[in-house]
Amino acid sequence: MQYDTLGQTGLTVSRLALGAMMFGPGGNDDVDDCTRLIHLALDAGVNLIDTADRYGRGVSEEIVGRAIRGRRDDVVVATKCWGRMARDRNAGGASRRWIVRAVEHSLTRLGTDYIDLYQLHRPDLDALPEETHEALSDLVRQGKVRAIGTSNHPAELLVRLHWQARRRHLVPVRSEQAPYSLFRRSVERAVLPTAARHGMGVLVYSPLDYGWLTGKYRADAPWPADSRGAAAFLDADRWDPEVPAVRRKLALVEQLSAVADHEGCTLLELAYGFVLSHPSVSAAIVGPRLEHHLTAALACADRRL
Repeated sequence: MQYDTLGQTGLTVSRLALGAMMFGPGGNDDVDDCTRLIHLALDAGVNLIDTADRYGRGVSEEIVGRAIRGRRDDVVVATKCWGRMARDRNAGGASRRWIVRAVEHSLTRLGTDYIDLYQLHRPDLDALPEETHEALSDLVRQGKVRAIGTSNHPAELLVRLHWQARRRHLVPVRSEQAPYSLFRRSVERAVLPTAARHGMGVLVYSPLDYGWLTGKYRADAPWPADSRGAAAFLDADRWDPEVPAVRRKLALVEQLSAVADHEGCTLLELAYGFVLSHPSVSAAIVGPRLEHHLTAALACADRRL
């Protein structure tokens, strides 16, 4: 396993991070199995775990907290707030009122007294960015959070956050989490350069583009029974082979597979190697549901293009 510094946080993180979105309802609801997968990742050198309060309505955080009990100091824990967590209309978003409640809930579920990286899951257009930033800064000053970050934020908002940190003497936003893959490269235009300019670390999610870059979806074979593609009727525009955009992806998979063969690697290694080769990327998030998903990703940990 290789490691990098996450922006200017001073935190050393594994270049493959374990994403816990699939741990709990809607993914793998076997708590013991999820715990085993987390231990497998930690034993392989992964030290960064990314979760969120909205994943499984808090169950993911509970699973992570259980798994790292006794190993807390060895793990960089990243979680997020923003998602609606109850019927109460104010139980979500990025208001000060919700942030101060959300962090306490996350600390309890994780079984810890501090969070290494606390991220705003998405921009909240109904909350004043300055108020949100001040609330997050207070958490750092109170010792409940070590660093603050964002997720799914456009470059112009990252610039605004950087500017107001200097102007208002707030804690700087230290990281951005964004989607990035061979199929999804829009962050190269503005988000990655902006993060680099302001010394922010970048965590990338969906490096396999929801499984397209695993190699399991091919034009000449049926979708695997346990895959997202097998449930194409749930999202036909993304998975139905009769849709032109899907046919184009299948053609690109064939072309990229040929490139991988030429380079002497698998398509999976090519996909991870591509995102990790960008100088602005600190780590790529692996989001396994089952053991073979995780072991396949870990096998790519030291591959460089």
